Amino acid sequence: MSRRRWLRLALYGLPPLAVADGFLLEPKWAKVKKIRLVKGQPVCRLVHFSDLHHKGAIGYLRRVVRRINSLSPDFVCFTGDIVEEANFLPEALEALKSIKAPLYGVPGNHDHWSGADFGEIARAFAATGGEWLVDRQVTTLDGRVHLTGIDQVPTDLSVKAASKHILLMHYPGWVTRLGSNRFDLVLAGHSHGGQVRLPFIGALVVPFGVGKYDLGLFETPAGPLHVTSGIGNFYAPVRFYCRPEITVLEI
Repeated sequence: MSRRRWLRLALYGLPPLAVADGFLLEPKWAKVKKIRLVKGQPVCRLVHFSDLHHKGAIGYLRRVVRRINSLSPDFVCFTGDIVEEANFLPEALEALKSIKAPLYGVPGNHDHWSGADFGEIARAFAATGGEWLVDRQVTTLDGRVHLTGIDQVPTDLSVKAASKHILLMHYPGWVTRLGSNRFDLVLAGHSHGGQVRLPFIGALVVPFGVGKYDLGLFETPAGPLHVTSGIGNFYAPVRFYCRPEITVLEI
């Protein structure tokens, strides 16, 4: 085969492969990412995930839960958007109650827009030993980690004594509105990483409330910010160069 013919076949073949990857492979091909933010012995090992946008794909959600359990974290943090429609909430919560570690979480914009029952969500999170943190603070049972969950831009983020302080919020862009407060870790979702990314370019489009914090680990005045690509999809069931992710963080 001549070089010209090979290049022609490759050029014609790339678009169908990209479409197959974006619509058939990546949307439910969740990966595990590991981030270590301490040189010595970590105080805690947690899992961060976000943006389920559960629409009935219960098999996929159960696989995600099994993957989280296989990582044996000290606790799990969720940063918003369980569902887009409230009728899917009971099924999603039943799966989340199978998480074998305390589950702490904050709401996302779709949890509000869908009219999801926050009391029902709180009971499901409590069943794991965790809590639903709507502008609330809590200290883990061992007293080593203090968690703050915000649902609106805060005016007072004073925290109790603990070895580590973690802030949970849905919108990554809020990291610029935290004043002089500093945390050992800030967790956010919402961006989905853009869902479609191009090498060397990044996300083509991100939603409001993201700013430049679209995906990954950022150093900010408020502390290290981790923005996850999320688990589910919004608007279109497509992902390209942006797989769903479950992140293990050690601090």
